[in-house]
Amino acid sequence: MNIDAGTMRPTEHGEVYVLNDGGEVDLDLGNYERYLNVTLSRDNNITTGKIYREVIEKERRGDYLGKTVQIVPHVTNAIQDWIERVSKIPVDETVEEPDVCIVELGGTVGDIESAPFVEAMRQFQFRVGHDNFALIHVSLVPDMHGEQKTKPTQTTVHSLRGLGLLPDLVSLLPPFSPSPAPFDVTHLTGIACRLLVPQPLNPATKDKISMFCHVASEQVFGVHDVSSVYHVPLLLQSQGIVEFLTKRLKLDELKITKEMKELGALLGKRWRELTAGQERLFDTVTIALVGKYTDLKDSYMSVTKALEHSAFRIHRKLIIEWVESSDLEHETQENSPAKYHDAWRAVVGANGILVPGGFGHRGTEGMMLAIKYAREQKIPFLGICLGFQLAVIEWARNVLNIPDATSGEFDHATAHPVVIFMPEISKTHMGGTMRLGLRPTVFEPGTDTWSKARKLYGGAPKIWERHRHRYEVNPAYVKQLVESGCLFAGKDEKGERMQVLEVKDHPYFLGFQAHPEFCTRPLNPSPPFLGFVSASASAEVFEEQLKAQLETFKPPHPENAMVSEAELKLGQKPENEHLVDSEVDES
Repeated sequence: MNIDAGTMRPTEHGEVYVLNDGGEVDLDLGNYERYLNVTLSRDNNITTGKIYREVIEKERRGDYLGKTVQIVPHVTNAIQDWIERVSKIPVDETVEEPDVCIVELGGTVGDIESAPFVEAMRQFQFRVGHDNFALIHVSLVPDMHGEQKTKPTQTTVHSLRGLGLLPDLVSLLPPFSPSPAPFDVTHLTGIACRLLVPQPLNPATKDKISMFCHVASEQVFGVHDVSSVYHVPLLLQSQGIVEFLTKRLKLDELKITKEMKELGALLGKRWRELTAGQERLFDTVTIALVGKYTDLKDSYMSVTKALEHSAFRIHRKLIIEWVESSDLEHETQENSPAKYHDAWRAVVGANGILVPGGFGHRGTEGMMLAIKYAREQKIPFLGICLGFQLAVIEWARNVLNIPDATSGEFDHATAHPVVIFMPEISKTHMGGTMRLGLRPTVFEPGTDTWSKARKLYGGAPKIWERHRHRYEVNPAYVKQLVESGCLFAGKDEKGERMQVLEVKDHPYFLGFQAHPEFCTRPLNPSPPFLGFVSASASAEVFEEQLKAQLETFKPPHPENAMVSEAELKLGQKPENEHLVDSEVDES
């Protein structure tokens, strides 16, 4: 029933992923953007709360002409209309309408929460026609001491049959000639079997699923555990999925330019090189991730992916040491001596220390202790959002000698609020009211000669990253911070908000108010993370990557997304208004 994921606890739901337009969404959309190299909008995330809000607003306006508003047809129609509308939106630099739209109907078969969506999809197959609707059922095949069990798959397929969403039920529909679909979504019948063991799907198991679930054997794909998730596309390709899709969806009839085909071939080549290279990695790089939600590692999904992508680039095997920040603070009854010493052993033994984003006071003292250690011992450090703010506070306490310096988030009555609540942020509503979405950072004049951050972005004077925060560095303390060596290399367009922190006499000490991890790609790692992992590997590796970035860096964002508020006022409005409308109060 949530409008979005913005108010959900990370330890309960995992990472809150932020899009260019400021949409706070499920972490799965991050996976889609990374794998497909696309840029999505908040409308790509459909929740029950959004659908019900839309239906109720229509009812209040009188759009239903006095009819009784019901789940069927009004809610189910709203779901279908939403999918149809979003499927037309361009998602990459080609600015072309997509040929295929992938829809994840999340949850588990039989969930009460999914019932209206399942019914909407049952109706949708008739709205768009048999040849324009796709259904792939993903099911778990448990391995019981070497025996692969198919009953769970048979049971879920049986449940889907009663709901009208079954591949063989679709194939048994009588022939009909639907009216031309308003858009082209494609129909596919098949079952993807997930195995939590390294053994592939047995031929006998595949034949049994084929027989009892009424699909052809070649339409059953097995996804067993592999050494890296990046092997999965090649695993599916090896089972003939490309040939099947080409034939079933008539992909060879699409009008694709020679240049696009060459880009596709190059992408396939680079992806194979990426995955093959992973298996030959022997040198390691160890990163201590000092966070406050480490009990659920999905809370830092994009951070770990950004680290992975960077490690791939420098041909190192990544080792992440998960450190609960509160364990670093002191020995208490809750924080046993064993936890305390284990946490510090992980920090001291790491090649680099990373402090990611978060909210609230808990664990922040431990984070600042880790930051102090990284700064004083010349260990590569990267601070993201809260980590950036805590690096400023730690500097104020230990370099400027202001021992009670803190954030207004932790102490509203502090005499030294080095970090303060941003004046434009709502103090009464939480959902969608932070500083959100893709925003520019302008590097200060002269930074091209010394700023590591700027060089990692190819020397560009202005960069774009996604933000998600309510607090900022207090402008009243900026002058003395800079004079003492805590340099703010990048600021917002007005020069009022500090966004990139650097320390010169350090191998790598950077802080970003933004969340650059949200824009990382397997073949185009996030620059701050690439620099951090490279510096953690060695000074030589870092210099090598710095030189390469100056020559080859390419922003992951479409051109029409990188438009500032000043340019908008001049009339240079992007095609998708949501790309810059990131202050919308979703509440």
